[in-house]
Amino acid sequence: MVAGVNAEPTHGYLVWRLSMKWRAAVDRALAPLGLTHAQYVLLASLYGMERAGRRPTQRELADHAGLEALYASKLARALDAGGLIRRERDPADTRAVRLALTGHGREVVRPAVAEVSGLLDRLMAPLGGRGGPRAKALAQDLSTLLGTPLDP
Repeated sequence: MVAGVNAEPTHGYLVWRLSMKWRAAVDRALAPLGLTHAQYVLLASLYGMERAGRRPTQRELADHAGLEALYASKLARALDAGGLIRRERDPADTRAVRLALTGHGREVVRPAVAEVSGLLDRLMAPLGGRGGPRAKALAQDLSTLLGTPLDP
């Protein structure tokens, strides 16, 4: 175990462990749908952006999902080959690729979102549920940490 001065787990260690626990749980939950956690992140993000009336570029989707552009491109190509999304050159900017869910992609992402939502409910139950004050405070703290630059 990575420990601090007092042999207690460090915050970084706990964040890492929770991240790995979550990723593995999502992978297991979505395996019957043929999705990995990473594919889900891209599909669910695209689904949410489309529901908000946006048709993002691959770069916009990568930024929204918190993925490296090259990794998002690799995932998008695989999801396109699987018939879950369409990748099309943007007529206004031929360097940009616009993404859209296919009908099949929507059929897959909806139950995936429901499955992950149930998983999140189980994760947040010890804090009083997703809508409780402890969960809201945790979300605020995590957002603060995510917004903190770590590069010099």
